[in-house]
Amino acid sequence: MPEPMRPIAIFRHLAIEGPGLLAEILQRAERPWQLIAVDQGDPIPRSADGYAGLVFMGGPMSVNDELPWIDHSLNLIRHAMERGIPVLGHCLGGQLMAKALGGQVGPNPVKEIGWGEVQQTQHPDAAYWFGDQVRFPAFHWHGETFSLPPGSRLLLSSEHCAHQAFAIGPHLALQCHVEMTRPMIQDWCQAGAGEIATSQDSPGVQSPQAILAGCDAYLPVMNQVAMHLYGRWLEAVKRD
Repeated sequence: MPEPMRPIAIFRHLAIEGPGLLAEILQRAERPWQLIAVDQGDPIPRSADGYAGLVFMGGPMSVNDELPWIDHSLNLIRHAMERGIPVLGHCLGGQLMAKALGGQVGPNPVKEIGWGEVQQTQHPDAAYWFGDQVRFPAFHWHGETFSLPPGSRLLLSSEHCAHQAFAIGPHLALQCHVEMTRPMIQDWCQAGAGEIATSQDSPGVQSPQAILAGCDAYLPVMNQVAMHLYGRWLEAVKRD
């Protein structure tokens, strides 16, 4: 009998910040995956060798917080990249990747919550990852951002955040959230209503009503871009 495929490890840092659309894509592609619920105390593996790829989701904490699992995550990211195992990061996950590779994470000029347009850079790899949509609506929920680590290529920027995505080979780090589904957006708006209320002075923050009202127009476009970039990432994830 053939050996079973190694799973893709998905690291969740908050119960409502799961893989969303990515989980649906993996299921359709019949790619096995394993949820590592850091928010529930699941340990960070010491080695990436048992996994075909690593995916790090978002979370409300900072990579600069003194949390016991952060250093383990940074070490795992470095180990995976040394072994050629593709890594994908969303928001906090992208910041973990940046810090693991020698970048810095600190305050963004403004907090971003809600819908905001991102634009591809002139680097040819941007079109490889994000397809024909040179500009597209993305979902944001962050107050910090990453610098570009050595050897990375800037792929996306936006009005309020210069570094929205970078890549190194098959490894992609995102500041924005492309994994969103409508139920996730509804949950985030409900759970984050207090944060939104205290952040209305930021030009990058929208009300829950505005965020939900934008779903019909923006979510299908972002979903198409996300399916393209997830497909690109999966091309590098080995099936053995």
